[in-house]
Amino acid sequence: MSSSVPSTPAPVRRVLDWRLRFGLLSLVWGFSFLFMKVGTESFAPFQVTLGRLAFGTAVVAAAMAVKRERLPRGAWTWVHLAVAGFLLNALPFSLFAFSELTIPSSLAGICNATSPLWGMALSLVALSEDRPTRRRVAGLGVGFLGVLTVLGVWQGFHGLDVTGTALALLASFSYPVGWIYVRRTLAASRHSHLSLTGAQLGLATLQLAVVTPVFTSVPSGFPLLPVLAVAALGVLGTGIAFLVQYDLVAEVGPTTAQMVTYFTPVIATAAGVALLGESLSWSTPLGAAVVLAGAALTQSRPGAGRGGGAPAAAPSPQASPGVRQGSRV
Repeated sequence: MSSSVPSTPAPVRRVLDWRLRFGLLSLVWGFSFLFMKVGTESFAPFQVTLGRLAFGTAVVAAAMAVKRERLPRGAWTWVHLAVAGFLLNALPFSLFAFSELTIPSSLAGICNATSPLWGMALSLVALSEDRPTRRRVAGLGVGFLGVLTVLGVWQGFHGLDVTGTALALLASFSYPVGWIYVRRTLAASRHSHLSLTGAQLGLATLQLAVVTPVFTSVPSGFPLLPVLAVAALGVLGTGIAFLVQYDLVAEVGPTTAQMVTYFTPVIATAAGVALLGESLSWSTPLGAAVVLAGAALTQSRPGAGRGGGAPAAAPSPQASPGVRQGSRV
């Protein structure tokens, strides 16, 4: 039987309120830096990243199977996804793991919060539609002032591991480079977000599977706690986090969903200090607050509200681009 009245799809009933899922995502991404720190105590950074990607890919692949999603088609699509997997997953995940060999997990989490600042700076150069405004340029300056505060520039970076911090900042820089690449090459793709991200994570996993045996040796043992940390990092911080973020964007829009970025370093710092006994000087939380204020300014849009407005130039740093393909990237 046909009807001239268009049918309206029934709303999806979700078990948890979006605020609870927002808080869960903040906790998961905040604790990811602690998981990396625990993992690198027994495994090489490449091994931690490989485990993370393998577990995360398994979760997304399971979701694809449940929804009967197919992998993308087209040679160039796979080439672009391989580059995206490197820039958005394999490279930054590895850099963060290496950085945490010498810097606290709390500092790595704060460095991660600079990603929207890098995204703002790069988008002004690479994306002609992203016009600068006084507020966003001011936010860029405020944000990098916060970075200098975190690093204690007035002390000449005394007591700071420059290499580890540089690796963490380079990791956060890799995200917006990847986002811009995806926006230029895959934004018009007709494949689903879930399909694109599943393929991207799978390709990133293959990249680490090739690199890891070359630069590392087989672990002498598999202690329970580090193994659980790597598993949590992949299952929660990569796989389930993507699915939750995708669901949040669909329900409340990218503007609200991306705010999780500003809670992540706070939780990462609290977890590092409380559970790992990491030291914290007064300049670290102060600088982090300034960084977040600057990042918020760079992402602000006139008239943007809950679920509305134009998307920010840089989404949450730890998510895959498929989460907001075409709206978020």
